[in-house]
Amino acid sequence: MRVIHLIGGGDTGGAKTHVLNLLKELNRYIDARLVCFRKGEFSEDAENMGIPIDVIESGNPIVGLRELKKLIGNQKIDIIHCHGARGNLMGNLIKKYVHAPVVTTVHSDYRLDYLGRPVARLSYGTTNMLALRRVNYYIGVSDPMTDILIERDFPADRIYTIYNGIDFKTPIRTMSREEYFQSLQFPVEDGDVVAGIAARLSPVKDIPTLLRAMKLAAEQNPHLKLVVAGDGEDRQKLLDMAQDLGISQRVCFAGWVSDINSFYHAIDINLLTSISETFPYALTEGARMKRPTIASRVGGVPVLIDDGKNGFIFEPGNEAELAKHLVTLGSSQELRRKMGELLYEKASRDFSIDRMVEHQLEIYESILKRSARREEKKQAGLRDGTIVCGAYGHGNAGDDAILKSIIQSVKQIDEYMPITVLAKNTQSIKKRYRVNSVYTFNLFGMIRAMRHSHLYINGGGTLIQNATSYRSLWYYLFTLRMAKFLGNKVDMYGCGIGPVSGERNIRLVKRVLDRSVDTITLREKDSVQELKSFGVQKPDIILSSDPALILAPAPDEDARLYLERHGLSPDGKYLCFMLRTWYGFSERAQAFAACADYAFEVYGLKPVFLSLNIFHDTEAAKQVCGHMRNPAVILDDRAEPELLISVLAHMSAVISMRLHGLIFSSVSGVPLVGVSYDPKIGSFLDYLHCGTCLDLEDVTAEKLMQATDSAVSLIPEREQLKANANRLKSMERKNIEAVERLLRSETKQ
Repeated sequence: MRVIHLIGGGDTGGAKTHVLNLLKELNRYIDARLVCFRKGEFSEDAENMGIPIDVIESGNPIVGLRELKKLIGNQKIDIIHCHGARGNLMGNLIKKYVHAPVVTTVHSDYRLDYLGRPVARLSYGTTNMLALRRVNYYIGVSDPMTDILIERDFPADRIYTIYNGIDFKTPIRTMSREEYFQSLQFPVEDGDVVAGIAARLSPVKDIPTLLRAMKLAAEQNPHLKLVVAGDGEDRQKLLDMAQDLGISQRVCFAGWVSDINSFYHAIDINLLTSISETFPYALTEGARMKRPTIASRVGGVPVLIDDGKNGFIFEPGNEAELAKHLVTLGSSQELRRKMGELLYEKASRDFSIDRMVEHQLEIYESILKRSARREEKKQAGLRDGTIVCGAYGHGNAGDDAILKSIIQSVKQIDEYMPITVLAKNTQSIKKRYRVNSVYTFNLFGMIRAMRHSHLYINGGGTLIQNATSYRSLWYYLFTLRMAKFLGNKVDMYGCGIGPVSGERNIRLVKRVLDRSVDTITLREKDSVQELKSFGVQKPDIILSSDPALILAPAPDEDARLYLERHGLSPDGKYLCFMLRTWYGFSERAQAFAACADYAFEVYGLKPVFLSLNIFHDTEAAKQVCGHMRNPAVILDDRAEPELLISVLAHMSAVISMRLHGLIFSSVSGVPLVGVSYDPKIGSFLDYLHCGTCLDLEDVTAEKLMQATDSAVSLIPEREQLKANANRLKSMERKNIEAVERLLRSETKQ
């Protein structure tokens, strides 16, 4: 594989470290050549590291393009990899000549790169923003950087994420602490605790907050001192500020530091105060020296720093919070040692140079395969892509689980299949699943996607019903008809059917499904009977099960930590309620409260209320808790479905109005009580062959207590209940098989 890297050559800090370290290691595996458009420190360092490099010294992009063409000649280039504004511009200019995909690594928020430099921002910044839009693929240096790109409408399915890594293996030689501070002419005495920050002296690094925090912290711990390693346009302003604050004697502005390892070796506490970052090398370089770290909550910082465990995190600009952490670490050598060791352990495991290079090679392989696949489809004139439509983006963990399962299944069949989700909250879908998303009612966006896609999936849940809304039924029938009209194969995936009321609506359902749908997989037997009663005959109808059943639970350690954070023992005894507001619920809230008190007083089961949809379920939980004699816990913090499955495994029994509350719990064999406001609750329990079901309108305290007695009696039989769920999990495979058959039947544009 031959990759050409393009960069301006004036880069400093993390971007420089990332590019040079990456290229040095990449050349052990592939042919990776660097083209730099300025001669200077960057290019000299690259040469000294043995990196293959060419320098084109021209400020004129037209001249630079001509020289770049000469340099490349007739070489076969597989990928053009750009870094920074100049690299992005030249990558776009050369890509048609080279006929290779262009990828750019976004090292920082490009809107803040020229903060405080309005002329540069207007010229270089504008050029970079335009060039970025024409790049084929993107690499964000941290998940938050990737999220920023998604928020700005860069294509979510063409963005990769990589984290900076450094060498933890090669022994490092450093000056002693005493020698280093002597070289800075900074007096440090025994007992002094020196905090340090390595940063460019520019507004985005927010050194003023650090100086104000240092003044506050020094008032409580006079042994605290500060070294600022770096230079920049704000240097004089910061020197004046330190003087005005009366802390100039305890602050050293060291300027640019060439021996960064000696810097980190000498200090006691590593600092980062930026208002914006991706994943700064200052974190891992400090971690390599086992220095405890205090950092602002920006970018990928929380990925490495576990607040209170291996370091501290504060909100950007909060000088009081930063000062408090400085005092805490400055007052305990043992705490500094412990946090430094834990930080080193995590950084060396997850953020090494080897892991970064391995991930970069994986990204290159993915780009080449995706580009080849797209070209192959284009040359053959074949449609490509899958559209998934359902009740997504409404904050419901059950719907989230369905969507996640469908995406995983499609990716199992075709890893590089383009996926577009029709959803209410498109930004949330893009960030969580790294797929494209179109707003539910964006008709033109929907049509544009359907004109080129191969498969349309009506995704899970009970979408064909009008118990909640006639408009909902008509919308989903419209999308099915439109997808088929525009040339898609159409699948209804692991869904429920009904109830549908009204003869006209039933006839409409029959007509649309018979004319527009190729395959329907159903999650329980009652839906099969419902379709038969409508007279639907033409689609291939298959009994399967709910897609959410195949989601893998999160590690039990995560569930235990989650419970502990909410004040619950992972080994406790709990009765979990998953309720929702519905017609008639308020009148029965007191009955649920009586049941919760009964379970606590008779069986010692602490009531826990878990919200699968915080907009409806938390309100229902609060209504019940208002009638209770005993304390309860409400869990409503939008946990991922996999984590909820693991958390529910710690429950002794479950009472749920939410279908997916029952489904998530069944995976671990938890005894179940369903409260039905919709036939799907009873249908699932009947299909599962276990559990008690009560109609909401018939709920009384006595009936709920009897159902609780029955559930408690089944606790010793959890393995058998789990086996019942495993039977349904094996049935779920039919959903995937149906999609696979439709995807294999290729269609022309």
